[in-house]
Amino acid sequence: MELNDGNLQTLTEFMRKTLDPDQSVRRPAEKFLESVEGNQNYPILLLTLLEKSQDNVIRVCAAVTFKNYIKRNWRIIEDEPNKISDPDRTTIKANIVHLMLSSPEQIQKQLSDAISIIGREDFPMKWPDLLTEMVTRFQSGDFHIINGVLRTAHSLFKRYRHEFKSNELWLEIKLVLDTFASPLTELFKVDLNYSDMGSHCLLFMYIILFSSLTLISKLFYSLNFQDLPEFFEDNMETWMSNFHNLLTLDNKLLQTDDEEEAGLLELLKSQICDNAALYAQKYDEEFQPYLPRFVTAIWNLLVSAGQEVKYDLLVSNAIQFLASVCERPHYKHLFEDQNTLTSICEKVIVPNMEFRSADEEAFEDNSEEYIRRDLEGSDIDTRRRAACDLVRGLCKFFEGPVTAIFSGYVNSMLGEYAKNPVVNWKHKDAAIYLVTSLASKAQTAKHGITQANELVNLTEFFVNHILTDLNSQNVNEFPVLKADAIKYVMIFRSQLPKEQLLQAVPLLVAHLQAESTVEHTYAAHALERLFTMRGPNNSTLITPTEMAPFTEQLLNNLFKALALPGSSENEYIMKAIMRSFSLLQETIVPYIPTLIGQLTHKLLLVSKNPSKPHFNHYLFESLCLSIRITCKANPTTVGSFEEALFPVFTEILQNDVQEFVPYVFQVMSLLLEIHTSSIPNSYMALFPHLLQPVLWERTGNIPPLVRLLQAYLEKGAATIASSAADKIPGLLGVFQKLIASKANDHQGFYLMNSIIEHMPTESIVQYRKQIFILLFQRLQSSKTTKFIKSFMVFINLYGVKYGAIALQEIFDSIQPKMFGMVLEKIVIPEVQKVSGPVEKKICAVGIIKILTECPAMMDTEYTKLWTPLLQALIGLFELPEDDSIPDDEHFIDIEDTASYQTAFSQLAFAGKKEHDPIGDAVSNPKILLAQSLHKLSTACPGRVLSMLSTSLNAEALQYLQGYLLAASVQLV
Repeated sequence: MELNDGNLQTLTEFMRKTLDPDQSVRRPAEKFLESVEGNQNYPILLLTLLEKSQDNVIRVCAAVTFKNYIKRNWRIIEDEPNKISDPDRTTIKANIVHLMLSSPEQIQKQLSDAISIIGREDFPMKWPDLLTEMVTRFQSGDFHIINGVLRTAHSLFKRYRHEFKSNELWLEIKLVLDTFASPLTELFKVDLNYSDMGSHCLLFMYIILFSSLTLISKLFYSLNFQDLPEFFEDNMETWMSNFHNLLTLDNKLLQTDDEEEAGLLELLKSQICDNAALYAQKYDEEFQPYLPRFVTAIWNLLVSAGQEVKYDLLVSNAIQFLASVCERPHYKHLFEDQNTLTSICEKVIVPNMEFRSADEEAFEDNSEEYIRRDLEGSDIDTRRRAACDLVRGLCKFFEGPVTAIFSGYVNSMLGEYAKNPVVNWKHKDAAIYLVTSLASKAQTAKHGITQANELVNLTEFFVNHILTDLNSQNVNEFPVLKADAIKYVMIFRSQLPKEQLLQAVPLLVAHLQAESTVEHTYAAHALERLFTMRGPNNSTLITPTEMAPFTEQLLNNLFKALALPGSSENEYIMKAIMRSFSLLQETIVPYIPTLIGQLTHKLLLVSKNPSKPHFNHYLFESLCLSIRITCKANPTTVGSFEEALFPVFTEILQNDVQEFVPYVFQVMSLLLEIHTSSIPNSYMALFPHLLQPVLWERTGNIPPLVRLLQAYLEKGAATIASSAADKIPGLLGVFQKLIASKANDHQGFYLMNSIIEHMPTESIVQYRKQIFILLFQRLQSSKTTKFIKSFMVFINLYGVKYGAIALQEIFDSIQPKMFGMVLEKIVIPEVQKVSGPVEKKICAVGIIKILTECPAMMDTEYTKLWTPLLQALIGLFELPEDDSIPDDEHFIDIEDTASYQTAFSQLAFAGKKEHDPIGDAVSNPKILLAQSLHKLSTACPGRVLSMLSTSLNAEALQYLQGYLLAASVQLV
């Protein structure tokens, strides 16, 4: 694409169309942009648009499009074409920093993100001057530019907070510190000087200054996270004294009337609390001189902060600081006094556990966010979570006194509730939360609370205070308390006796009908968690028999809950449906004809606009379970599933719903694998479409498509050979594409192994030599351990299917003596690396055939390889697997797919049984080896014994004698 006005105009028009609410206008425009993004100069045109367009909407749209383009395409993936040309990459890096700093804030944020994406790949090796260019802008004195630099640096360095330690990381951080730490400290001082100007400073100036200070504080956290850098240790006085001053600062100009949104002062102080907690936890010795004044300042902050939402982040970070301090043994003395503990409980913990009107609003009007924070642990920044962590921290050294203090509060709150439940229900809510935080010592997502405070009687509390709420006839009364009660059952499920859990099950089923989204979601989630609990003998704790009285109501209520307002795509309900199917197994068969209709209708609706990936995944899992359970009892019902599902699947494939296509292929594989007779026509009609190259471009499609083609080959190889022979080259084209990729070569071998196993010999005989040539070309260009292992399984399977002579002949037809080279350079030294029982069996049987059924091994120059090959085979049987991988290929098949592509999500309940192509024909390869050697020695008396006695090592010979003994044969 040329850089000219015509192309800029075309792009502008298509950009505008991508914003059109009408799908028929928007989708073609999106497709057009997708089709031209591979062209050279495309990103440069986008940058020109965002810089020079007169239309602000188009500028922002170009910035967002550019960022997403970079996100999808900047990373260079091995074996895949470079999606951005080198000249474009150079131009982007040369201009983007200047462009970002000279753009309005809306565009600046998008370009800042783009720089951090590029930086993640290219900095520092391929973009060494990035930091220098950024640091020089600190001298500009323009805080719009300075804050742009800081924002970009923050998005670039924040990954240091969660990266694993490595030499590369240390070197990069050292480079950053050498270039960045000193200018950052100087900028910190300059900002502080400006902020001391008091009333001489205008409000907008304060806003810019405190934004700058907040970003500097975030950078301080990122640069100090991995280890305490020498520079910051030397300058600790500058940073800590000023952090302390900022914590105690009260600037009237920055105070806001907004009760919801945190102001700049709150955000800055929140980050400083985080920084202090980091130092208290990780660098406590160096931080010790500053700790007492930070404890005092943060305590004062907590006591003076109001209940408004805008203080939530500040309060939770401040409490987290206290929690991290009270857990450290050498700060224990700060909390020992009974009055201190009482004061913390009274002034910090109890007030921050109260259910506020803001929480009530979220519960009723923003249930999704409430559930996300409360159930999924993303409430890391909520007051309640922080208060709960502080209770846990205090219990580490002061469990007895803290439990005693809180027991008084709990009893008093429950007493207040009992006086007037309608008015005082929030007291009971706080009491339940207090008991939960007191009792929880250790928790996992899988088991709930795994270790509890022995001073709290959980069973007694359940009977006296939880069961009463669950037993209430009106499921819609006091929904918050009902949700609390359900959550109590859920998190203490491993601590409560089974009879109480069974008592709770029908009550939870009833609560699926509650109007409150939070309440019926919690009920679904609690049931799903109970159904996954293990009982004795590794079976489920709750059995299908125990569920029998409630099965119909459970299924009815779960599907009715999907129709409740706000829950049409509720992932917890769909997961509970999936888990119920899995638990109940054949008990659900009578209900499936009704339920499959509801599931397919739901699939049709969500396929129009897939927006909830977890919901969609559990929906497909539930479909797979319906198919497996029903067809296990009666395989002929597979046809009725195909009738129900194929119309929806056809629509999904025709509309190219990218998120669903890999799932559809997996379900189709499952259906096809169930068929016992020949392949149905409906599948054969689809076969040519499955070979279209565009489908194979998407990484997420590859595993399910390979499995589907394997199912076609298993069920319909003869049909393909007779009525679709012209498609065989297309099938081999797929194989060629897959084995060229280090990430997907194993999938190519899965496909080829199925072709070898199932296709009639005459249909592929003309292609065999070319297949081997392609494999040798890949061996020469990049030989990885994964490829070698797959290659060995393939050649041995070929030998098992067509015979050892055919294997030797095809190698030697490509190049004389090639067979010997493969044995010497690949099979003998590498066979130890083969893993997996089926793979090992295939290799063993293949090698046995080479040793005993290939005349060339006995009377040509290949004879010298006979004993080493036998030695390698005995090693495969007896030695531990060689799982060493050369360092440079350790990460090859851990491929981060470009983020716009749908990653492949394996459906657990569409799982394929491991297939053994040799099957019962060989049950024990060691016995087969003994019998085959016996047969060979009978045909060539004395030869085998002589080769064994002269060159096989003693240990291997001993193992071989054991095999012969077990097979009751002797060598002659």
